[in-house]
Amino acid sequence: MKRIALFLLTNLAVVFVLSITASLLGLDRFVSANGLEFSKLLMFCALFGFGGSFISLWMSKSMAKMSTGARVITQPQNSTEMWLVDTVQRLATRAQLTMPEVAVYDGAPNAFATGATKNNSLVAVSTGLLQSMTKEEVEAVLAHEISHIANGDMVTLTLIQGVVNTFVMFLSRIVGHFVDSAMRKNDQESSGYGIGYTVTVVVCQLVFGLLASIIVMYFSRHREYRADAGAANLMGARQPMINALRRLGGTAVEPLPEGLKAAGISDTPSSWSELFSSHPPLESRIAALQNHAG
Repeated sequence: MKRIALFLLTNLAVVFVLSITASLLGLDRFVSANGLEFSKLLMFCALFGFGGSFISLWMSKSMAKMSTGARVITQPQNSTEMWLVDTVQRLATRAQLTMPEVAVYDGAPNAFATGATKNNSLVAVSTGLLQSMTKEEVEAVLAHEISHIANGDMVTLTLIQGVVNTFVMFLSRIVGHFVDSAMRKNDQESSGYGIGYTVTVVVCQLVFGLLASIIVMYFSRHREYRADAGAANLMGARQPMINALRRLGGTAVEPLPEGLKAAGISDTPSSWSELFSSHPPLESRIAALQNHAG
C-alpha cells in the first residue's frame, strides 16, 4: 500500500508543478496560439503527463526510503536481518530477478516493494510485521512483494498513470478554453488567455485527477490478486499467504504514506472510499487464494 500511495502523491505533485510551470512560461498559449488545436494540445499534455509519471517512478525508491525512514541492510546486524536477506535472495532467484535492496523500518505491521525497474528495486518490511508474524508468514509477505516486482507492476502503473495524466491535463485545458472564451466574449481585442482559464484549469485538474484515481486504484486492486497468487506459486503452497492475510486482518496495519499505499501488503479502506482503495478487502483476497488452482 505504501509504495503506490507515495507514487501517486509524488506524481500528482510533479504533474501539478509541471502544469503550473507550463502556464507561467506561456506554453499553453504557444500550443493554442492559433485557436484550440486538439492535436498539438494532446501532444503537449502527453509529454507532460507521461513525463510526470516517469519522473515519479524514477524517484519512487528514494522517496519510499525517506518517507518511511527505512534502513537498507548492507551488513546484517543480527540473525533476523540475516534471515530476511537470505529469504529475499532465495525468492528473487526463484522469480529470476536481480537481488533487490532489503530494508527495515520502524512501525506497525506492513511491507512494500518499489523501484523503477525489476533490476533496481527495494523490498522493505516493518519491525511490527517481523514481530507479529511467524517466519513462514513473513516469507509469504516477502513473496507477495517479490511478485509485484516480477510482474512489473510499478512500470505498468506508470504507463496507466501517464495516460490518466494526459487526459486530465487535456480535458482541463479544453474546459478552461471554453470558460475563458465565455467570460471574455464581449472583449474581442485581447489575445491569449485570461485569469478564468488559469483558475479553471487548476480546479479541473484537481477534480478530474481525483476522479481519474478511481481507474488507477482499480488496477491496483486487480494486481493485488495477481501478487497473492504469485506468492502462492513462489512458496509452492497457498496456505502461508492465506495465514499471513488472516494475521493482517487481526492486527492494526500501519497506514503507509499516501504515495506508497498501493505498494504495501495491506490497506484498510473505509466503507465509503472503496473505489479509492488500492487494496481489495482481505476476505476477498483470501477467498481468491482458496480458489487459486496454480
